[in-house]
Amino acid sequence: MERAVRELWAESRDLLGLGSPSPDDAADVPRLDLPPTPLAFLRDHVSPGRPLLVSAAGTLHWPAASLWPTASYLTDALRSTAVSLHLTPDGRADALAPHPGRPGSSSSMCFASAHVRRVDFPTAVRLIGGSDPAAGVVAYAQQQDDCLRGEYAAVAGDVDAHVPWASEALGCLPEAVNLWIGNGHSVTSFHKDHYDNIYVVVSGEKHFLLLPPTEHHRLYVRDYPAARYVAEEDAGGGEHQLRLKLEMEEPGRIVPWSSVDPCPASPEEMAAQASSFPLYFDGPAPIRCTVRAGEMLYLPSMWFHHVSQSPGPNGLTIAVNYWYDMQFDIKYAYFNFLRSLDIDGCSSSKAGALEDDLEEKND
Repeated sequence: MERAVRELWAESRDLLGLGSPSPDDAADVPRLDLPPTPLAFLRDHVSPGRPLLVSAAGTLHWPAASLWPTASYLTDALRSTAVSLHLTPDGRADALAPHPGRPGSSSSMCFASAHVRRVDFPTAVRLIGGSDPAAGVVAYAQQQDDCLRGEYAAVAGDVDAHVPWASEALGCLPEAVNLWIGNGHSVTSFHKDHYDNIYVVVSGEKHFLLLPPTEHHRLYVRDYPAARYVAEEDAGGGEHQLRLKLEMEEPGRIVPWSSVDPCPASPEEMAAQASSFPLYFDGPAPIRCTVRAGEMLYLPSMWFHHVSQSPGPNGLTIAVNYWYDMQFDIKYAYFNFLRSLDIDGCSSSKAGALEDDLEEKND
């Protein structure tokens, strides 16, 4: 069975034009210098489920392209706006962390969500810019609830309300438009979204590792108990004295999530990951894509992606994404069948698959 699945990996990449002559290298995501026509986008990318990178020519007309990277524009425009700020000790929200009730156990992990705090926008920018895992707090604005048209409505007019060529090809307007603001310490673990995603970087860069849906088994998606960071402040009470503690959620819930960390921090951790998850580390290289300021990435629904980032001259990475509802068609049924297969102990139950569908939604 494993041999057949590995053949599927290679064949699907070849059909997408993403095959590579070497297992240690991956093909580049297709790139266009100008936005595609709706017909070309539908034919060449939406229908086959093939990513696309579009140059900055697609966003030159956005006021945000010149205004948002400046030091003061967003702070002035949102000075009196309260926003949701996500706080973690290490920049890894919605990711696996050691189970707080079982210290010292290398095999016991949980799914950790960020502590969310409402602050005024200038405070949010200051905390994001000063974030450092060495201090125990990394801040990231990543609300994911159509926040550009909600919390950040005062600056929503600085970008297009939708992506015209994508909206026409997909036959709908985006369900959500989100704003993301972080620094170089925020990392998003491997996951997939049930949306067609147009991801636009305004300042800095985003670095994507991509796997097609056919490579589901490589990520060892397993069930983990849910936990959440809570804030503790010492007697002084100031923001600089904030500490985060991980607590298990009550009532408990289970989250299916990828077990693989593709970028371990040490050779020892790399060896442990490679030993535990050979389908990932012994398989074809993930497809790498850096999205620079002004560029937009089309990420088809169900594609797995891991995201890190580099700040721009303003010390921030700023991005906007448009989530379009995916079509639940025969390809979705094929994917559910594929992930039900037991390969090297990797499979998803029907119940787990449904909860997986409901949980995964972040970048």
